[in-house]
Amino acid sequence: MPNISISTPTIKLGQFLKYAGIVDTGGAIKTFLATHSIAVNGIAEARRGRHLLVGDEVEVDGIGYRLTANAD
Repeated sequence: MPNISISTPTIKLGQFLKYAGIVDTGGAIKTFLATHSIAVNGIAEARRGRHLLVGDEVEVDGIGYRLTANAD
């Protein structure tokens, strides 16, 4: 499971998808959420504004990602 480091306490799901390189543009997020399987900590999620915390696990179409704190 790849780790995605963030430098803030939280990140919105839509921002995470763009930051992790899963979607190319912010405008594509709404369509992406409607057409792909996404779960946060094992629970289905489709809200782009859902706040994610360090330690959360996000699964996108069966591929898992873990949020970690930036080591700065």
